Amino acid sequence: VQLQASGGGLVQAGGSLRLSCAASGLTFSMYVMGWFRQAPGKEREFVAAIRGNGGRTYYADSVKGRFTISRDNAKNTVYLQMNSLKPEDTAVYYCAASASGPSSEVGEYHYWGQGTQVTVSS
Repeated sequence: VQLQASGGGLVQAGGSLRLSCAASGLTFSMYVMGWFRQAPGKEREFVAAIRGNGGRTYYADSVKGRFTISRDNAKNTVYLQMNSLKPEDTAVYYCAASASGPSSEVGEYHYWGQGTQVTVSS
């Protein structure tokens, strides 16, 4: 199984970025997909998750209303649209796949991508 995250970069506060995560080696539609992030010196934290059929999404309170998770099962890809970015959103963003139900817990995700850096300047 491989998860390849991309789309990170440097953006000014208030700007937008769209992250992508391409999956291979798994039956993509059978997995809950999640995005997590980890800032320097902090623990990895949940950002968003989406059910296999894309029918329901879940967000951390800190990103609700600003970030949108979506997926295209035909392309085996999950996205994270990030708007109104803030300096506190600066982190390495990871995509992850879970064969269990939707969860905000790191331990519930079985496969992880390599991460993509998002830096928001003030």
